[in-house]
Amino acid sequence: MLEKFTYPIVFVHGLFGWGCDEGIDRKLPYWGATTGSLVDYLTEQGVECYSASVGPISSAWDRACELYARLTGTTVDYGAAHSARANHRRFGRTYTEPLVDGWGSEKKIHFIGHSFGGNTIRLLAHLLTYGDPDEQETTNPDELSGLFTGGKEDWVQSIVTICSPHNGTFALEAFRKYKILPMLQTIVYNGAAILGRSPAEGGFLDMHLEQYGISDTPGMDDASPLRRAKREYMKYNDNIEYDMSVEGAERINRQIKTSPNIYYFSYSFNAVKNDGKREKASETDFPFLKATSSLMRLYSRGMGADKQDSRNDGLVQVSAALHPSGDPFVKYRKQKAKPGVWYVMPTLFGDHGTPIGLFADPDRTHKFYLDMLTMLQNTIES
Repeated sequence: MLEKFTYPIVFVHGLFGWGCDEGIDRKLPYWGATTGSLVDYLTEQGVECYSASVGPISSAWDRACELYARLTGTTVDYGAAHSARANHRRFGRTYTEPLVDGWGSEKKIHFIGHSFGGNTIRLLAHLLTYGDPDEQETTNPDELSGLFTGGKEDWVQSIVTICSPHNGTFALEAFRKYKILPMLQTIVYNGAAILGRSPAEGGFLDMHLEQYGISDTPGMDDASPLRRAKREYMKYNDNIEYDMSVEGAERINRQIKTSPNIYYFSYSFNAVKNDGKREKASETDFPFLKATSSLMRLYSRGMGADKQDSRNDGLVQVSAALHPSGDPFVKYRKQKAKPGVWYVMPTLFGDHGTPIGLFADPDRTHKFYLDMLTMLQNTIES
């Protein structure tokens, strides 16, 4: 049992992921995957924890807005200024109950994000701390979302990212360079559109794309013509594809600042080993991840990147998962942490799915999180 773990944990999924609101989570939980529900396991250990659902292929901004609304039990407000720039609807669905009751300075949250979930919680923490000047200038103060006012840095205890593409992913850049991306775009965006208008939307898996009219807002019949909705989604770079690119990640990193009151930690995984003759992704059994790992290493060599960039988990290079470029960081050596600084944990072996339990060993998965929570206890809560 984890005794005296003060604050609740909220897990935030990555690309193509889901949380506890989705029907698929009862069959295959994102957090825990084939090892069983991690949320249930940690609850049995005495930890208050939740897994949130946000847009699986939405931008970091849209996901942060959705996460805030889900946590507070309010209507999703994407912001008047942002929505005008992105040419999509300002408001999304309404949540009638908060995911975490009583969230605030007296009940902070530890956020844990896997993959693009890490980018999402970083942006959420930034907005909670600093607000957004554009939204403040554009919107009547009486109509401004609490997410954009700032001054809520004491609502977050820590940010933990796992395999997050803080500096973009070479997988996306390789898909683009080697002409694979158009095919993937067709599959993903048509699939999202079909699912978003199917009976499965909102029950089995929710794409959270009503801001573009790709799907109906829950409880309403307001989807837009499909071709126009897909075109608008791609046109203004307000999507996960752009945000995971090197260019998009650089834009986000210029926007986001660490909070002087929040503790930051990062975990990276590496599936690549050198057998003395050549490097190969020997730490994964996924054919897809073996292929993407090879493409990433090929792309890395072609652009003259340093040797460290050849290490990856099959989707994100190790160097991108360590910390956002430009942010202060130190290597974690069991020291007491200071807020506002990234503590970079030692890189572990495994692929992109290993830390969420996908075809992983249950004991190893549980130990990874128990060790993480114990570290948080010893580092910032004692």
